[in-house]
Parts: sequence; C-alpha cells; structure tokens
Amino acid sequence: MDADFLLIRKIKQGDEKAFDLFIRKYYKEILTYCNYHCFDKGYAEDLTQETFARFFEKVSDYHYKGKTKNYLYTISGNLCRDFYKKKKEIPIKDMELSEKIEPVEHQMSEVENKLTIEWALKQLPNEFHEVLILYYFQELKLKEIADVLKISLPLVKYRLKQAKIQLGKLLGEEGIYEFGRTTYEL
Repeated sequence: MDADFLLIRKIKQGDEKAFDLFIRKYYKEILTYCNYHCFDKGYAEDLTQETFARFFEKVSDYHYKGKTKNYLYTISGNLCRDFYKKKKEIPIKDMELSEKIEPVEHQMSEVENKLTIEWALKQLPNEFHEVLILYYFQELKLKEIADVLKISLPLVKYRLKQAKIQLGKLLGEEGIYEFGRTTYEL
C-alpha cells in the first residue's frame, strides 16, 4: 500500500501524528509553490497553511487516487488565483540575505535577478505563468503538470513553449537566468 493512502486513512481516523507527518511531507513544496505565486513570504505562508486547512476540512470526502500532491497543488493554485483577484498590488520584499557575508555586488545581482524574474512572470498570461512555475520551480514532469492543471499533455507542451518564447522576449536574448542557487535555461 502507498504511504499517502495509509496516512490519509489515519488522518480520517483522527490520528494527530498522521496530520503532522502529512504536513511535514508536503509543506515545503507547497510553500515554495505559493512563494513563486505571490513573492511575499508572509502571504505564501498564509496560503500554504490555508491549503492544508482546506485539505483537512474536506479529507473525509477525499478519495485517494494516488495523486495527493497534485490535489494539494490544485488547492494552493486556486487559493493563489483568488489571492490575486483580491489583491492587485503585491509588495515585493527584498531577498533574505544568507548568513554568509557575500560581496555587495553579488547580493545586488541576486536581488536584481529575482526582481526581474518576478516582473517577467507577472507579465505572462496566467496559464503560461502557472506552467513555468510548476516546470522550473516545482520541477514537476510534464505529465504531472497536466494532471495538476487538468489539461492535456500536448497543451502543457504548447504552453511551456509559448511561455519560454514570451519570457525570452521579456528578459532578453541571453536565455539563461539564475534564481537562487539554480540556473534556468529558456
């Protein structure tokens, strides 16, 4: 039997440890996903907590089909879209600086890079924005993205290709961008 199936069964029975294990298993991924949608750590944490609250609220009706993570992404995606409808202007906070002291030029370069990527993502239509976040930042496979967004695999491929083209136009000719410690090539 699948570990998620057993966890959800225990959650339905009211096992507090199962709740905790489930949250620990998926919290970081959902937080990262929400953070790429709203670019504000506080809002992202609120949206992540709301995602789990909504999941647990409806867990008695949830029928396990082997795609629990996809279901959590769907909930958080809906919450992020609702968030954008309610809040048009989202403050962008400065990047948290690592505990290591880095040269000022490197810190400024990282901040500028993050702000540029955030700006470019906001310029894209929502369907392209969503596919890019799931592909590059959440590192989901194309089939998983299709499942999360409930669209066909060819449509995912089309949206990813179009999003890369539009991002290339917005960000310039280089096509290689750093975000945090990861380098993404369009």
